[in-house]
Amino acid sequence: MKRLNIFERYLSVWVALCLIAGILIGRAFPSVVATVREVEFGTGSQINLPIAVLIWLMIVPMMMKIDFLAIRQVGKNPKGLLVTLFVNWMVKPFSMAAVSWFFFRHVFSHWLSPADANQYVAGTIILAAAPCTAMVFVWSYLTDGDPAYTLVQVSLNDLLMLVLFAPIIRYLVSGTTSLSVPFRVLFYSVAAFIVIPLFVGVVLRAVLIRRRGKEWFANEFLPKLAPMTILSLLATLVLIFAFQASNLISKWFHVLLIAVPILLQVYFNAGLAYGLMRLTRVRYEVAAPGALIGASNFFELAVATSIALFGAGSGAALATVVGVLIEVPVMLSVCSVCNRTRHWFDPVPGQATPKKEVLSV
Repeated sequence: MKRLNIFERYLSVWVALCLIAGILIGRAFPSVVATVREVEFGTGSQINLPIAVLIWLMIVPMMMKIDFLAIRQVGKNPKGLLVTLFVNWMVKPFSMAAVSWFFFRHVFSHWLSPADANQYVAGTIILAAAPCTAMVFVWSYLTDGDPAYTLVQVSLNDLLMLVLFAPIIRYLVSGTTSLSVPFRVLFYSVAAFIVIPLFVGVVLRAVLIRRRGKEWFANEFLPKLAPMTILSLLATLVLIFAFQASNLISKWFHVLLIAVPILLQVYFNAGLAYGLMRLTRVRYEVAAPGALIGASNFFELAVATSIALFGAGSGAALATVVGVLIEVPVMLSVCSVCNRTRHWFDPVPGQATPKKEVLSV
């Protein structure tokens, strides 16, 4: 019987506590928070150093779990992967750009200034252009996804982010808003939040496996890093919410408006990926994680990038923070739909359908 650890089981609670803590810190110590916001990775880089360090501590262990050599197995069952990549890179950022532009520039124009609308469009595009890396493994676990195939899907998405993340953001933000997107800052963001942790994770994985073996690495070393990953994630969330404390309180109605296109886009892409998986007769254990990857976002990267581009107190950063707030409950609802509809997919020959434990999160 599957069991989640206390962090995974109460994800929504931890996010809520981080929100409360961040707002309290931001309101009680505004000068301290402002000082932390101004600490850059390098002069002129616009990369917040505390955020960068926390993301490294959080992501490097996650990158160490990924075996990029597994990508060589793609040819054995490519349909699920092709659907995932199509939704993530050919549909998701563009559908988000269209949906957010329609809502913020037209449907919600009565309540938003043009400047705010531009910022929120930019923030939601950045959010959609970053496919989820870490939490997908939790969502896959909850839906009885194939862990090996999920690993391949995440690995290839991470590699594609190296080359597609920056140009997609620049093209879509410049095309739908009047905002300027300096490619130099985007380049620094990709280097700081993707390239560095990816490189460090790959090197450490190779060195440690060569010295101690895969069994020790997987069963002894990686579990010891779990507390660091969790604490880094929680600290990142607190810092993000502290940076946005004033906006979260003064623009609470804007938060509700921002949530609308994000929710629509998440369910649209999850449904599209899931439907295409069924149409192409992909087995359920691949279809469910594929739908979840198409729906969820690498919100830590999105928040850090929006801060680098537009500032910690910007509307773009606020839009990505809203993505953080709704990520957990929305993804749990997608997991629930997948679990209830597994009968839509043909079972693997000779394999019984696994029984699911009812999880209260």
